[in-house]
Amino acid sequence: MPVSKPFTFVCGQDDFLVGRLGQERFAALSAGAADEFAIEVISGFAGNVDEVGAAVNRFREAVQTIPMFGGRRIVHLKDVNFLSDSVTGRAEGTEALVEDLRAILEAVNPEETAVLITAAPVDRRRSFPKWCEAKADFVLVGGDAASGEEALAAVVLAEARAIGATFGPGAVELLLARVGANTRLLVEEVRKLSNYAGDAPIAEADVLELTPNVAQGDFFETTDAFFSGDLKWTLAALQRHFFAGGDSRPLIAALQGRNRLLIQVRALLDSGEIRSGPRGIEGLPVAAAAHREKFGEAADVKSPFNVFTQNAWYLGKLSGGRTPPPLRRLIDNQQEFVAAFEEVHRRDDQEEVLREMAVRCLTAGS
Repeated sequence: MPVSKPFTFVCGQDDFLVGRLGQERFAALSAGAADEFAIEVISGFAGNVDEVGAAVNRFREAVQTIPMFGGRRIVHLKDVNFLSDSVTGRAEGTEALVEDLRAILEAVNPEETAVLITAAPVDRRRSFPKWCEAKADFVLVGGDAASGEEALAAVVLAEARAIGATFGPGAVELLLARVGANTRLLVEEVRKLSNYAGDAPIAEADVLELTPNVAQGDFFETTDAFFSGDLKWTLAALQRHFFAGGDSRPLIAALQGRNRLLIQVRALLDSGEIRSGPRGIEGLPVAAAAHREKFGEAADVKSPFNVFTQNAWYLGKLSGGRTPPPLRRLIDNQQEFVAAFEEVHRRDDQEEVLREMAVRCLTAGS
């Protein structure tokens, strides 16, 4: 049966997604191999120009080798990273070696040798990826911006469709806010949540209960409990945290981080520049444009110090689905966190210090 394309080129910005699809393609190709000697896998991961040269030379030898027992050979050049916009990728020596790689691929007879290349990340502005797109069975995984929020949501929904799962209102947004741009963890969380939900849609409550807040680095239960205003829940979460051997200082840092964002949110709400809506904070892009120059070069860098780089839906959930406390209360919270940090250096019982702090913060004005 004639082969329509001389080789397969799978690429993208996320190495996990590219590697996963690459393994599927490789398994399909290998299933038709005459024997194990007809299969060869070569690492394309390179840290400098010399390693790029070694990978290209091994690939040349592999595609030019005649099968020992006849039949079609399968060659997989995997984990290629020298096609990116990096120091190694931009090097003059690398560019010359990539041209060598193109010449090797042009000479491949697909009837005799099946070639699969998996590469991530890839700078698609360069001539080689454009040539591959025209000549190869070309697959772009995740789009050009796999770390963008829309692309990550597409990863989540695609994985859900593949396993027959669905999401309820707000669940995808919360999952992205908690996991962040870790595609491997996103895929595993979708599978875990699907097993838990069964035939029902994955609900926001399921994500709250089962998915850790990896993206924010939060000690999520204690932080969520504190900003929900539930003193009983907060004290119980503190007990569990310290019973498991947790330390007070990173927990205080997590509380400060969320409180810092809430101070910014509350100030913008009070000024009328943003508003709370059913899908989180509304008006954030307009406010971000108005205040952009204040952040200078850091305006587009995701940071807990810059409220405008945060997920709008996540910002709406920071205070447990309620309107954030008054600005005066939030500033008092921040002062309490500083006092608690100083106190844990003077007292041995860190749990007691934080319990006292929680009581003062959550009963103030009641």
